[in-house]
Amino acid sequence: MNLPLTDNQTLNSKDYTKNSLPKADYIECTFTNCNFENSDLSNINFLECDFVDCNFSNANVMHTTFNAVTFKDCKILGVLFHNCNAFLLSFKFTNCTLNLSSFYQLKINHTQFSNCIMHQVDFTESEAKQVVFKDCDLRDSTFDRTNIEHTDFTSAINFSINPSMNQIKNASFSKESISGLLECFKIKIK
Repeated sequence: MNLPLTDNQTLNSKDYTKNSLPKADYIECTFTNCNFENSDLSNINFLECDFVDCNFSNANVMHTTFNAVTFKDCKILGVLFHNCNAFLLSFKFTNCTLNLSSFYQLKINHTQFSNCIMHQVDFTESEAKQVVFKDCDLRDSTFDRTNIEHTDFTSAINFSINPSMNQIKNASFSKESISGLLECFKIKIK
């Protein structure tokens, strides 16, 4: 399906909760202070776009393309990224809240999460190699059969990762957070 092209546009303070964002290829667009809560963003292509201070809570991203997309200061609650188009998927998150979102079975290698709140995020069976979780709170997030080789958790907090259930070769952790790797063994650390 050929979608109309929208490129190099800046969209400020738009509310897409009643009237959804038009289906299109959005290239090098910046969305600032836009509300996409519960919006249907399915089958839309975002290429090299920036989202700043936007609300994506419970947005439908079925078959949505995110290629070289940056999210900054966004509220992204309950978004099922595992439904989006996995081809050329790449994004970066800074100062975002991603609680209850899902990356189930997605390849998110090299993704950067900086200063994000990520409570109850599902990374089950994801390939998350060389991901950076800089200053992220991963409370109750699920890592189950996840490939986190070479991933940086050195400044992440509140994670719980079972080393026998995940691929963790060459992942980085701080001494202060090592308990997040041992919880599953019911070991007391003093």
